[in-house]
Amino acid sequence: MPDSAESGVPPRDPKGLRTGFTTGACTAAAAKAAARCLVRDVTMAEIETTLPNGQRVTFPLRRCERQGLRATCSVVKDAGDDPDCTHGAELVAEVELRAQPGVEIRAGPGVATVTKPGLGLPVGTPAVTPIPRRNITEMVEEELTGSPWRGAIVTVSAPGGEEMAKQTVNARLGLVGGISILGTSGIVRPYSTAAFRASVVQAIDVARERGLRELVLTTGGKSEAYAMRLRPDLPEDAFIQMGDFVGTALRHCSRRGIPRAIVVGMIGKLSKMADGKMQTHAAGSEVNMELLAALAAEMGAGPELCARIREAPTARRVLELATEAGLAELASLVCRKVVEHGGRHAGGTLEVAAVLVGFDGAVLGRHPPEPPGTGGGP
Repeated sequence: MPDSAESGVPPRDPKGLRTGFTTGACTAAAAKAAARCLVRDVTMAEIETTLPNGQRVTFPLRRCERQGLRATCSVVKDAGDDPDCTHGAELVAEVELRAQPGVEIRAGPGVATVTKPGLGLPVGTPAVTPIPRRNITEMVEEELTGSPWRGAIVTVSAPGGEEMAKQTVNARLGLVGGISILGTSGIVRPYSTAAFRASVVQAIDVARERGLRELVLTTGGKSEAYAMRLRPDLPEDAFIQMGDFVGTALRHCSRRGIPRAIVVGMIGKLSKMADGKMQTHAAGSEVNMELLAALAAEMGAGPELCARIREAPTARRVLELATEAGLAELASLVCRKVVEHGGRHAGGTLEVAAVLVGFDGAVLGRHPPEPPGTGGGP
């Protein structure tokens, strides 16, 4: 194991970016330190802990305080080069020893409480996901071994967590009052897609638990805002920012028995979906100008326009060219292709619709043209 990992300084990944540590790993380390402080009657500047992946890491402590049978310790999260709103957050654990066996985890200030079903956590409990919960429990129990104490109450908190949570979709998922304590391996990978993919799946699960039968999958915040204006009849939980994870969202909707999903986005992303790309990140897919030219030709575009489309720098420019030539219905044809590919990818059990919006929110195209039961909406 590299010395940098042992010392609590995240190592670099193969691309030279620094990895980081999860909120779960930091909280477990703080809880272990607080338990040790009580059991051994010591104060410390650092604590060695075991991450969920088995790696041993030493974290510096920001706080290490004891009052009677309670101790409070904290670790500052280093997210490495991952653009995480919890980077620099102080994760605090207050531990109170007790004779009763078991480790009880409670939510303190800045840590969310679960208020909706569908997240795999009981309603009313702290938003500490199963792997961090187990890690915290194991680290505290490790310190209790050989002591007269059989159990502990661990209250986890995150100063400023409520403000941090405003940068997440926690409130929509029913996580109220702060951030979640998350992590599977204990390590944060730079620009990790795993966390975002998991948030898409969670959002669909919450919507399903609420009994929603129609979800709107958007490619980002702007398209979601436009979609909400188009479908004011739907509750907020029905709108899910899937980002680039089109395939993940559609397949999970199908797995969870959602009858209908509406994909809403702008020309760039939808052009990629129309080409059958179910992961639309720029690094993994490009707009297929040959496809757009073929679609324009299908609508009657001549060789000159098709050539201009092939040479266009962006899908947005293609749409401008088509509109100028009186072929504005190209947008709806793109939507039709999105529906065809999306339906096949979902496995045929999910009804898929698509709406292409402009940069001002105007509907430029849709398929099917007039879905039943929506009053002309998407």
